[in-house]
Amino acid sequence: MMPSTTPRVLVLGASGLIGRFVTDDLRRRGLTAIGIARALSASQRVSSLDIELPIMALDAPALAALMRAHEIDVVVNCLGVLQDGPGSDTNAVHHQFVARLLDAIAACGRSVRLIQISIPGTADEDHTAFATTKREAERLIAASGIPHAILRPGFVIAPSAYGGSAMVRALAAFPIDLPAKDAATPFQPVAVADIAATIAWLALRPIDEAATRAISWDLMQPEPVTLGDVIGAFRRSFGTENWPRATMPAVLINLGAVAGDLCSRLGWMPPMRTTAIAELRRGVRGDPAPWLTATGLAPTRLNDAVGAHGASIQDKWFARLFLIKALIIASLVLFWIASGSIALFISFPATTAILTTRGWPESFAIPFAAITSMMDISVGLLVAFRKTAVFGLAAGIFVSLGYLLGCAVLTPELWLEPLGALVKTGPAIVLMLVGLLMMDNR
Repeated sequence: MMPSTTPRVLVLGASGLIGRFVTDDLRRRGLTAIGIARALSASQRVSSLDIELPIMALDAPALAALMRAHEIDVVVNCLGVLQDGPGSDTNAVHHQFVARLLDAIAACGRSVRLIQISIPGTADEDHTAFATTKREAERLIAASGIPHAILRPGFVIAPSAYGGSAMVRALAAFPIDLPAKDAATPFQPVAVADIAATIAWLALRPIDEAATRAISWDLMQPEPVTLGDVIGAFRRSFGTENWPRATMPAVLINLGAVAGDLCSRLGWMPPMRTTAIAELRRGVRGDPAPWLTATGLAPTRLNDAVGAHGASIQDKWFARLFLIKALIIASLVLFWIASGSIALFISFPATTAILTTRGWPESFAIPFAAITSMMDISVGLLVAFRKTAVFGLAAGIFVSLGYLLGCAVLTPELWLEPLGALVKTGPAIVLMLVGLLMMDNR
């Protein structure tokens, strides 16, 4: 017997790739979905039911109060982080939070089903903090006695892209191949719409139904698929299938992962990190038969999930620019820090001479040259850190415009300098503007 009233669903992590789609899909189906996220972008605030909360800071009583206040029947936990780093703690998100969530469900005074988004595979294959903490959460849930469904999606294909799904698109858009061993890795995909349909199906089941009281399902298409097949499907969509390609050396991938780890220390979340590469090489495989038998769903096949028709221009632009974004940020950081450091530490006499030869008193030229050099270095450091990058790029544009205006008034002859230092400032401003416009992640 189905529930007599429309279930009310609490989606935790409603700003993420899966969480956002699930929240919107449940609403389209007529269910009440309250989306909770630490931060929502302006474009994600589509309903008064989308709520920003410091969810990781809530203890069990606060979580229980949240469920009571919204009369929640189903909790969908989509929270997850790939790797430990500043602001990211896999144990806190995957293990400790789930323990508090289970305590909250038991104490809230309502019959609540927990739907946990986990990862495919088995414990003996878990070799990263990401995987081991996800699996520990599964063990806590299974031992809790609370009605639950542990869903283990394969590689998620969605209309939007983030992290690994964005990286796959980028690989498909460039004339490069993965090493043969990596390309042959099992990589069973699932359409995000199938995940959302499964969650909606579960939300409508009676909570006391024996068949769905405690389940663990692998969500993925049953046909064998490799990572190379997934990239190939995107290549067909992008029209790059017949491009000549060079194989990327495995050592370059490993170096890229280490570079990604270093960038994560600055607050960035690059998709290529050591955990991502380790999970990629482990592969994505499972047995979707129990899921398909129970729900009767027909899984979306790879080509249909990617798109039977060619990619749109916005899809192509995103895929091509995804990797270029990192290059833009890195080059601007180096540009500002190098230019300021050279002027301050290597060519300081020449820097001050530009001013003194034009009549500036040395007592003014020296501090002015030092201040502007340190300002350049500061802009580079601001751009380097994710939290201050937007301010740094805006500051860089403002400083560059100030240099152009100041030189036009005080030293107009520098515009005719043979190497065109001032002329080149214009394209640099445009590059900073491009970087500024690409800062959104969601």
